[in-house]
Amino acid sequence: MIRISEDQWYRTTRVGDDVTLIDEPFITPFYRCNIWHVRGRDRDMLVDSGMGVVSLREHVPLVTEKACLAVASHTHFDHIGCHHEFPERIVHHAEAELLANPTRLNTLADPYVSDEIFTGLPPQPYVSAEYSVRSAPATRLVDDGDVLDLGDRVFEVIHTPGHSPGGIALWEAATGILFSGDIVYDGPLIEDTYHADATDYFRSMKRLLDYPVRLVHGGHFPSYGAERHHAIVKAWIEDKEAAGAAPTDMPNGSIV
Repeated sequence: MIRISEDQWYRTTRVGDDVTLIDEPFITPFYRCNIWHVRGRDRDMLVDSGMGVVSLREHVPLVTEKACLAVASHTHFDHIGCHHEFPERIVHHAEAELLANPTRLNTLADPYVSDEIFTGLPPQPYVSAEYSVRSAPATRLVDDGDVLDLGDRVFEVIHTPGHSPGGIALWEAATGILFSGDIVYDGPLIEDTYHADATDYFRSMKRLLDYPVRLVHGGHFPSYGAERHHAIVKAWIEDKEAAGAAPTDMPNGSIV
């Protein structure tokens, strides 16, 4: 497999609302994290930071133009690889220990990182068997209902456990934008990681159905609008209820 040069590793795509998608096109779609850069008046925000096999700050000038909050939607390897490059690092308190002390096991690099997840390998000296995430202790811990203030934009933290215990989504009520992390996106959802929880997942999905979203930017795969969001979440919930997998203390019933 060919090696990709550092200056080709990332691509950026402006998606509107002063939001830019940064991604790593030589990682296969299932493992390719969406890195979201949000422009604010006083500071910018980065939602997730990719695998970290190439420096984000060195090769994507956009992320260094202003003070930038590096937010971890959760702490799996594909989402926190470059967090150590940013002086302000934010994570939910339930995954603070993982961000500070990542291992190949607790970030899921083992068993998922291999040459097969790439269509072109990162530049030398990268070796998949030796890949690991660097420690990036949080400078701020958040919980449900906290806000991230960029000066002219405010994002509410929604705790969305299920995929992982400290998963969060970010909600901007003024624009109807939801950064959903890996709890929901338009692709195969992962519900069986070592620290996933089925009851928490169900509760998080029921909650996200209630938000009047205009646009959802997920942790993977393309963004989508309100109608698609409702369809994805509604179908997921109904499948669980039909299988008898809904929590017993939550009533079944029609979803509108």
